[in-house]
Amino acid sequence: MRYNQLGPEGPKVSIICLGTMTFGEQNSEAEAHAQLDYAIANGVNFIDTAELYSTPARAETQGSTERIIGSWLAGRSDRAQIILATKIAGDRPFANHIRNPLGFKRHQIEEALEASLDRLQTNYVDLYQLHWPNRSTNFFSQRGFTYDPSEDWEDDFLEILQSMQEIIASGRIRHWGLSNETPWGLMRVLHLADMHGLPRPVSIQNPYSLVNRTFEIGLAEICMREGISCLPYSPLAFGRLSGKYIRGLDKPESRLNKFPGQWTRYNSDSTKEAIARYLNLAEKHGLNMTKMALSFVNDRPFVCSNIIGATTLAQLEENIASADLQLDQSVLRDIEKIHDAIPDPAP
Repeated sequence: MRYNQLGPEGPKVSIICLGTMTFGEQNSEAEAHAQLDYAIANGVNFIDTAELYSTPARAETQGSTERIIGSWLAGRSDRAQIILATKIAGDRPFANHIRNPLGFKRHQIEEALEASLDRLQTNYVDLYQLHWPNRSTNFFSQRGFTYDPSEDWEDDFLEILQSMQEIIASGRIRHWGLSNETPWGLMRVLHLADMHGLPRPVSIQNPYSLVNRTFEIGLAEICMREGISCLPYSPLAFGRLSGKYIRGLDKPESRLNKFPGQWTRYNSDSTKEAIARYLNLAEKHGLNMTKMALSFVNDRPFVCSNIIGATTLAQLEENIASADLQLDQSVLRDIEKIHDAIPDPAP
């Protein structure tokens, strides 16, 4: 396993991070514990979750993932060696069952954090993240920004920074980060943090994969120049980049089949065409497609840790093994040809 530093002064985290959004929906508690045991035994020290999980977001399963991780943590003595990340939900209609109203006011962050710590059965988290912006921007499947003059959002970043400083000082979080954020949002936060001497975010968690490289437009440069760690999620485009859907190896319980109305950005004709080309490329070079797709993400210079998710131990083994693969230049050149022909079909 390889390790990178989280932010300028944070802990060393494994290049593979275990994402857990299936725990409590597609995976039982016993299956989830087996995944966690396997990941830790194979060098993974970074676990990512959220108060929203499991997914799809439902009141009946909200918080189930954190509770499952908590029951696993309660039986271990190595909490200090595990880097644990969770997230607070922002203001979106599909999450109103968590709190109403949702937002990032000081009391809302306090309420969310205490509930997460209780479910996780720990007295601190290593990384606390804002799951998505409160303002109307960066929605899933939206390629660009559309200005809404009727939006009543007020810039609350300074209040967020002050809240994070207080909670870090209390010892309940070690670092904080952003998720699903834009270049403007990230730079605005960094500017305010530096101006007021407040703790910078150390990371940003956004989608990134062979079929969604929009992070490279703006955010990648910010990460490299400002020392922000990119934590990409959906590196396999919800399983499509494993090739199983094209090969007909998917099952009724496969995520995109079980939840056909969710994550539609991975179902477009252009996404399927791009993935078919990547599958041909992998076969041409004698590569496992899953490992090729993950290795590409692992080795981007702005990536700190690649958040993978699995529903079986076999999938998890394959995902973790991608840390040992480095793509040669001929493969990378062929990847760029496909990207140039079909750029970012699944934003």
